[in-house]
Amino acid sequence: MVAAAGVAIAGDQELSYGPAGYKGLIREPYIFSLACFASIGGVLFGYDQGVISGVLVMNNFGKQFPLLANDATLQGWMVAVLTLGAMFGALVNGPIADRISRRWDLLLANVVFLIGSIIQAAAVNIPMIFIGRFIAGLAIGQLSMVVPLYLGELAPPNIRGSLIALQQLGITVGIMVAFWLDYGTQHIGGTGDGQSPVAWRFPLALQCLPSLILAGGTFFLPYSPRWLMSKGREEETLQTLIRLRRVDPSDPRIRLELLEIKAACIFDREVIEAKFPGITSRFVLATKQYKELLVVRHLNRRLVIACLLQIIQQFTGINAIIYYAPQIFKAIGLTGNSIDLLATGVVGVINFFSTIPAIMFLDRWGRRKVLIIGAIGMGISQLIVGTLYAVYQHSWLEHRAAGWAAAVFIWIYISNFAFSIGCVNWIMPSEMFPPGVRSKAVGVAISTNWLSNFIVALIVPRMLKSITFGTFYFFLVFCIILVVWVYFCVPETKGLPIEEMDKIFGGNQGVEDMARIADIRRRLGITVGDGVEGYAGEKGSHEGSDFEHGEDTGAEGKTAQVSHHES
Repeated sequence: MVAAAGVAIAGDQELSYGPAGYKGLIREPYIFSLACFASIGGVLFGYDQGVISGVLVMNNFGKQFPLLANDATLQGWMVAVLTLGAMFGALVNGPIADRISRRWDLLLANVVFLIGSIIQAAAVNIPMIFIGRFIAGLAIGQLSMVVPLYLGELAPPNIRGSLIALQQLGITVGIMVAFWLDYGTQHIGGTGDGQSPVAWRFPLALQCLPSLILAGGTFFLPYSPRWLMSKGREEETLQTLIRLRRVDPSDPRIRLELLEIKAACIFDREVIEAKFPGITSRFVLATKQYKELLVVRHLNRRLVIACLLQIIQQFTGINAIIYYAPQIFKAIGLTGNSIDLLATGVVGVINFFSTIPAIMFLDRWGRRKVLIIGAIGMGISQLIVGTLYAVYQHSWLEHRAAGWAAAVFIWIYISNFAFSIGCVNWIMPSEMFPPGVRSKAVGVAISTNWLSNFIVALIVPRMLKSITFGTFYFFLVFCIILVVWVYFCVPETKGLPIEEMDKIFGGNQGVEDMARIADIRRRLGITVGDGVEGYAGEKGSHEGSDFEHGEDTGAEGKTAQVSHHES
């Protein structure tokens, strides 16, 4: 029986598979290794973004493509075309991931990425470069959408945030590797007119290697248990959960988690059938579900949070600093051959190491606390850099210490970004939505990220030229907005099973939905007794459910031991 409005499908309890944070990761080496492998998608994302900045300034690349090397506008579009491809790839990938599974969607994205990478590396004219960048962008968009979605659906609640944060760690690894590789290969044949074409073709071609590794590995990755259940493959769902959780098949938590996933899928299916009777076209149904994301209150609230996270993430200034770091460091008075090393190399290393605390502790600290702390740190850094810029912009050479102080606070900004919104913006969209619209909603959110990225890349050069230090104050405003918005509007989702997000966002409060949930729970044999969720073993009646319920592998009459969730 469901007693109160807003109660989640799965009940008021939280399955416990172990501690949160790094202790939970240590106790789950199998799923941790799966997540590390899937996060190669993040490496591709970061590498392809990072490699092009080094290639653009190589002497031989300029000789091969003189128009591109000497036209700043064309260079800007060369960078932007990847972003546009990624925006489109993320947006359309939701229905694809639902249709062919998250696992095979990873494979498809890698095939597309390989095509784009080969075209770039073999380019003999500017159209080939642009076409290759756009195709690679499509794949990057797919990967940036499906990797966090896949990890979120594999993970137990206690380490879900940590596992999805591996996507951001992969991105930082890709950016860092791309810079140091460019830094090394530019010396092939010398840095002058004798530079070899290998200097720029090799970095572009090398990204095929991790893509091939990830593509081959998809044949050994498990399906998402939630995707399997949505397709009615319940026995495979059970076996996948047993394999992922590494517990005895008779463990009552496995059966309870299976029933939670099943209840959510049945509820979602019955609601769709009630709302859209007679619709058999996948395209028409997908269109109506996209519309629901905008008009249904509890879905709209989730989508606003997911998309605002992406917009604010970009407008706190991260990619502006990554893209234009050499200009910024030069503007604050740091000169010489060390500019690129300081601007990109050190930034990449700091970005990488600062992501690690999020992986270790984010599921213990919570999303809200991390976002607020990170936003405060970013805001203070932007305030100090902007103020130093305002005071010393015409006298940096006489005040070298001020220039170095500004550089340090840019690095502090990067550090605060990396462990906070840099990770959380991937985590929350992938965990907030109900199963029927989850992939579509994540696609919309991630495409919003890429659109915001595109806008920032276009406006920042003009801002740095026209309002100079005001650019940093502009980013400061968004850091302040982030603190206020998170404090008043963003709920905490740490440790809450995906199937129970309705507890904090709503979505099943109506009388009809409450009755439907209660009926589903009775059909599945989920019971509530003595304040603890469990299942009724063979006593539960499963007639009328959408899926055939398998044999009960739990001990008959035994109640699943769960830990209480604090909302």
